[in-house]
Order: sequence, then C-alpha cells, then structure tokens
Amino acid sequence: MTKRQTTQGGFNLGGINATGQIPDLPGQFSLIDLHTPHEAYVKNSYVNPDDEWDLVFSDEFNVDGRSFYPGDDPFWEAQNLHYWGTNDLEWYDPGQATTEGGSLKLTLTKVDPQLNHNLTYRSAMIQSWNKFCFTGGLIETAVVLPGSSTVHGLWPAIWTMGNLGRAGYGASLEGLWPYSYDSCDVGTLPNQTYPGEAKPLAATENGDPTKGGVLSYLPGQRLSACTCPGESHPGPVHSNGNYVGRSAPEIDIFEATVDGGIGKVSQSAQWAPFDAGYVWFNTSDNLQIYDPAMTLLNPYHGGADQQTTSGLSVTDQGCYELGTACFSVYGFEYAPGFDNAYITWISNGKAVWTIQAAGVGLDPKTEIGARPVSQEPMYIIANLGFSLNFGGIDFANIQLPATMFIDYIRVYQPKNAHNIGCDPPNFPTATYIDTYREAYTNWNLTGWSFPNFNQTVPKNRLNGGC
Repeated sequence: MTKRQTTQGGFNLGGINATGQIPDLPGQFSLIDLHTPHEAYVKNSYVNPDDEWDLVFSDEFNVDGRSFYPGDDPFWEAQNLHYWGTNDLEWYDPGQATTEGGSLKLTLTKVDPQLNHNLTYRSAMIQSWNKFCFTGGLIETAVVLPGSSTVHGLWPAIWTMGNLGRAGYGASLEGLWPYSYDSCDVGTLPNQTYPGEAKPLAATENGDPTKGGVLSYLPGQRLSACTCPGESHPGPVHSNGNYVGRSAPEIDIFEATVDGGIGKVSQSAQWAPFDAGYVWFNTSDNLQIYDPAMTLLNPYHGGADQQTTSGLSVTDQGCYELGTACFSVYGFEYAPGFDNAYITWISNGKAVWTIQAAGVGLDPKTEIGARPVSQEPMYIIANLGFSLNFGGIDFANIQLPATMFIDYIRVYQPKNAHNIGCDPPNFPTATYIDTYREAYTNWNLTGWSFPNFNQTVPKNRLNGGC
C-alpha cells in the first residue's frame, strides 16, 4: 500500500518544533558540551573576519567509554550496515566507534568474515541524522587522520547531508541526492532530458565516458518544484502555489586520500542537476584558491551520478596516526541560498578555497536554473571507509587496525542567524520522515519504487502533466 502524507505542505502540519528532533538531554549532555573551553564559545568568520559568530553546538568527546549504539546517545548513532553504495569492503559496526583519551575513535580492523556478515573488514560510521542539524554557519573539527600520509587506501571522511536523505539508506536517497534545486524545468527530469526526446543536446554528449557520454543517469528530482498539487511532498509551498524543491544535498568537510605518496584532502560539494560536461562557472569571481602551492582544483568534476566542485589540499603530513599524531583543524563555512551564498573550506586551520553560488548558476546549454548552496537542515557524518572506489588500496603496506581520532566537532552561526534543528519550519522534514520511516531505517531498500520500497514517485507536471 502506498503511504500518503498531508498535501498541505509544511505550514499546516501543526505543532512544528522549530528545533527539530533535538532530544531532551540527560545528565552530562547539552547542545554546547560542558567541556568546551570558554575561549571557543565565539569565533570570527573566515570570510568576514570582523563578524564574531556564536557557538551553537559542540561535542568534545571527553567522556571515555561512550556508546553510540541506537538510542544510547542524544546526538550520534553508529551505523550497523554494509555501505553498498560505494562498494565498501567493510561492515559498519557500532562497536567500532568509541571515546577514549579525549577523542572519538573510529577504527577499521580486519576480522573473520564468518563473524562479520561475510566481509573481511569492520569499521565505524556515526551520524547525527534526525538528531542534530544546522542550516548555515561554520562547522569545524580537529582530527588525526588514520594510517600514514604515504600509504593510500583508507577513506576517512567527515561530511554533511540534508536530513531528508539518510546516508547508507538507498530508498531515502533516490531522487533526492545530490540535488540542490528549486526550479521547475528539465533539470528535475530523469537524465535531464525532455520526455521522449534526446534534448537538450548538452545532456546527451560530453558527459560520463563510461555511460556513452550521457550527462546524467539520475532518476529525476523526486520532491521538485514541479510536483503536482496533491502529491506527497514535505512542503512548504511558494507564494505562487508551487512546492519548494526539496532534496538531500551534500557538503563534505573532507575526504582524505594519499596521492603520489602525499597526504591530501578533497573538500567538496556535490550538485544536481549538472552543468554541461560537469564544468561549473569557475571564473575568478566565483572561485578563490588562497594558496595555490597547497591547494588546487580537483581535476575530477563528476560523472553520471553527481557533479562535484572539489579542492585538493595538501595536509599537515605529521597529523596522521602513524606520524606525529597531531590534530589538524578542518571545516567549512557557508551561507545558504542564491545571492551572496558561498562555501569556504578550511584545512589545517586556514581557509583554502571558496566557491561562490554564482559558480553553479543557470546553464543555458543544459537549460537548467541556478542551484542554491544547500538550504536544507544538514546533519553530520563521520566514517572510516575502505573501498576500491576511492583511488585503490595499497594492501601490501597498509597497517591495520587503523583509527581516525576526532578531538571535537563544533558548529558556529552568525549572531543574527541561529538555525539549528532537523525540522525547521521553512524546510520541514519530520512528518515526511515519519510517513516513510522504513526508507530511513531499512538499509536493504535500495530504491524508492518497485521492486524495492514500492512507493510512487510524485507526479511531475513536466513529465506527463498533473
């Protein structure tokens, strides 16, 4: 049976809690960790250094022995699943995430496959999905990267995603990731082409070489601005009666890699719909790289499933588990939306590169509109992955177990723009998630429709009409 949600959008749900699912906090837990030093309660914006921002969330991980099994922690939940979407070699097990010596530890180890879902490796992923989210501001974390700065194969990452999609749960993600879009046009349609036509031409050529040059294999934006009235949609509704386009955008603090024997981080945002040839408008107005000796634009721009804007920065080569094990600060600062929106990434405590929203503005070749810097409530993910999808693995030299150490995670926001919570009134998520809860809790569901979750994709007025 197809479940149906109210068609009234977000404004008529009643009882919206503007702070989302932030739980009642027991004992030692509060939104600002009691162990956060007072000098960290404010921080100046990297982009506008005269602006002093407020700490709105912190976790210092100073209490040893925390458990992140489901229900044990107010902010984080460790996953118990195989991350099939990137062909990972590990099983994510909640027992691999713990706190010790003032840090969160995520550990990858080799195990007996018969005791590990027939997988040879076991690791950890924690998420704040539906527990803590933020919209706009600065997120920072201090990290010792796992392994060595000279041996490639580990895939540690700390990243964020819109709360309407849950990382690892394919049904929740299909048609939402990696969209960030609020226009009603061909960008919302499957493959970015008009029904029954191989148009626009830019969507059919100079795309993914592994897909015959086709630009997009995405199924279309499931919760788009083209959604027909009366269809299931989380809302809200624009003044013109159109739904607000909703999605699960991704902004990464970092994914760490080793390239030519040098440790680097890819710091990126993922986007859909796509520019022609995945080439964004990276003029000097829209792209700033602050130290070209340390940071360059990633030559990889995307493929049929995602467009990426990524900077590659050389890390502090000592700040690895097998180096001097120093902590290095990574993060990003962003302003959501269209006008004056931006994302600035931080590596080794310094701003390293910025994309302005105009860099992903409208593209006449693919006939798509501007993609906003994520306006969705974003939750936090930290994981230590192991996959051949991310540049190969030096099995001969990699040392296991390997651990990523996280000293803290802190979120700051402008004094006049505090916006935390996973269910904000202008981008609600709670009722929609409740309606389709199995999509967010059953990782075996790989898609939204038959034969997976058996749900109906809302009608799009450009694809068959209303």
